[in-house]
Amino acid sequence: MNKYPVNDSFYDEDRVHEECGVFGVYDFDGKDVSSTIYYGLFALQHRGQESCGIAVSDTKGPKGKVISHKDMGLVNDVFNSEILEQLKGNIGIGHVRYSTAGSSVRENAQPLVLNYVKGTLGMAHNGNLLNAVELRDELSYTGAIFQTTIDSEVIAYLIARERLKVGTVEEAVKNAMLKIKGAYSLIVMSPRKLIGARDPFGFKPLCIGKRDNTYFLSSETCALDTVGATFIRDVLPGEIVTITQDGIASDTSMMRDETAKCIFEYIYFARPDSKFDGMGVYESRINAGRILAKTHPVEADVVVGVPESGNPAALGYAMESGIPYGNAFIKNNYVGRTFIKPKQEQRESSVMVKLNVLKEAIEGKRVVMIDDSIVRGTTCARIVSLLKNAGAKEVHVRISSPPFLHPCYFGTDIPSEEQLIASGNTVEQVCKIIGADSLGYLEVDRLSEMICGRTGFCDACFTGNYPVEPPTIDIRGEMG
Repeated sequence: MNKYPVNDSFYDEDRVHEECGVFGVYDFDGKDVSSTIYYGLFALQHRGQESCGIAVSDTKGPKGKVISHKDMGLVNDVFNSEILEQLKGNIGIGHVRYSTAGSSVRENAQPLVLNYVKGTLGMAHNGNLLNAVELRDELSYTGAIFQTTIDSEVIAYLIARERLKVGTVEEAVKNAMLKIKGAYSLIVMSPRKLIGARDPFGFKPLCIGKRDNTYFLSSETCALDTVGATFIRDVLPGEIVTITQDGIASDTSMMRDETAKCIFEYIYFARPDSKFDGMGVYESRINAGRILAKTHPVEADVVVGVPESGNPAALGYAMESGIPYGNAFIKNNYVGRTFIKPKQEQRESSVMVKLNVLKEAIEGKRVVMIDDSIVRGTTCARIVSLLKNAGAKEVHVRISSPPFLHPCYFGTDIPSEEQLIASGNTVEQVCKIIGADSLGYLEVDRLSEMICGRTGFCDACFTGNYPVEPPTIDIRGEMG
């Protein structure tokens, strides 16, 4: 009996979701930065669609005065010209969120703004802490009163508390980093400084950009391109960068020899026009398709990709195999993650609301369908069914990542093992469950080839080789 039924309500849940995107700006000429942050967040919208926010301050104004606005929804729903006009300040941070720890409610939207003895602190966080519950309990017993259920507030409290003991905010950030375990890229705003920090393993990305007399911190380079900034470099794993009127200062004392950057940034999370460590995301996905064509060849008439991340891999497969590349899907780009899902008794399919098949492109043909991953298998089964119902003679599924076998504890929304279709089934069984004529995954030992020999990446969701000892119980979401 098929224990993974095709259930339309699983459409959104049956995808791997990104955690967050962060963006920071410091304009040395004193110009307002809220609209620039808005466009930066717009470019990072793919990293989180539940909530967003902006916090700004005037470095020449009253010390500690921070103006912020945040709410549930997409960037262009939460902000308009009137709201941005009220957010006056030449230093600021922004955030887009998808929740993995903490409820999806307005109170958990970021950036967080804390008023404390030393003034005001603003913070945006991308990642997930392993010891958040323990730290939260410790802080609560010493008087901390939490306003949210997110692990990011734990980091903010630690920084504020450490700031009482040291002379600068960057020192406080460093002391907080010594206490927290897990994945984090942080942008911290104090009245006169913009600080970026990345965990010693470098799980989550963060980069530096510059435009005239304005400096930027961003989760991805694509946001720098959107605001006309020039990429300077990536913030290194374990590095703390401090941007002031004097320029950029760097503290690398937290750096370590081993890194564990998330490989899924290249496979799925990042926009294809972004780059990490000098490697283009688009190129890595082309490479993944080429590798699949070598390791899992098949006789077919057309290669198609499941939008959007599957398209470059499909092109790579077509280039390597010589099979023509085609477009089989029309994607409705106006449907967000939170659209009202059809009820079970209704005929409308959640998948068909977002994707429609071009019958002319695949009717009577043997189709190679490329997607970035299979989680529970429900969405993949539905898409295979759509292709066959539209007249495809055969559907051969190729996946540009290895099988998901283990959960992620570092900010990627990969569920527990019993919910992962590949964890309890062989490749042949998964192939039968999703209704494909054949199935092939990218092999784990080819991941380095996908990114042109680069090393130092986390592949724990595929191998179970966690760079940090995972918790003995699954604490993800425990704070919500």
